[in-house]
Amino acid sequence: MTLSKAGEERSFWTVETNFLPGRRFESLEDLNQQAFHWATVRMEHRPVAKTRLIPAQAFEHEQPFLLKLSASLPSPYLVHERGTDQYGYAAFGGNYYWVPGTGRDDVKIFEYSDHLKIYQHGQCLVEYRLPADGVTNALFSPEGMPKPPRQPKNRKKPAQEEENRLRALSEVVDRYLKFALQAGVQRHRFLRQLFALSCRMTRSLFLRTIERALRYQINDIDTLQRIARLCLSQDDRPLSLLGADVDESFRQREAYQQGRLTDAPDFSLYDQMLEDNEDEDG
Repeated sequence: MTLSKAGEERSFWTVETNFLPGRRFESLEDLNQQAFHWATVRMEHRPVAKTRLIPAQAFEHEQPFLLKLSASLPSPYLVHERGTDQYGYAAFGGNYYWVPGTGRDDVKIFEYSDHLKIYQHGQCLVEYRLPADGVTNALFSPEGMPKPPRQPKNRKKPAQEEENRLRALSEVVDRYLKFALQAGVQRHRFLRQLFALSCRMTRSLFLRTIERALRYQINDIDTLQRIARLCLSQDDRPLSLLGADVDESFRQREAYQQGRLTDAPDFSLYDQMLEDNEDEDG
């Protein structure tokens, strides 16, 4: 939302019609740099208003009458209170900053124009440069020090590998993901749950489940499991482990984290056995 009132309409109009047209920006930092040059070089030496006053010349005239601020005054900043997790990270701006020391008390983050300072009990522990605009879910630790052995407790884990493997299964799965990810689901969580579901059943059963879910526009994991059970009951085949009670805490174990993206088991042999049994019964 842009506030353009109280006599500022002319300033907005000048920026929109003079500065922005025809320009390209690589990043927010690039935009700010171009805007600073435009405002302090080009516009400062351009006559304005009916008086044809040149701002740069007017400033030179007024400068001897201005009071210079003391260099000891701190730069403007905003204060943010944050907690520290068990691994020593404080979250700010969608990123995670490591707090030196063993204390896990709350901290105060001082946000300046281009850097942060983290204080604990009135003492500045560390200073970080602000990351580029758009950087999120990144980890930061002091330069020159060993990187912390642990990651933040609540850091979002990307699911790009799970997504790639799911899309490679079939064109139907690829089309289903395009639908589901545009329907407002939590992307990474949904992809991890769907990938785990694909590992708990045969490929043919999973593809039939996804095909039916796509037909009826379903993106709920629990409903997908019920569809899989329905497909099994219609085929009169033995139930898989879909209904078994599983202690989900095993996903937090280090061994599971290391091996969760290994190649999925090949169930094609069992599919062939079921098909052979059906031929014998027929």
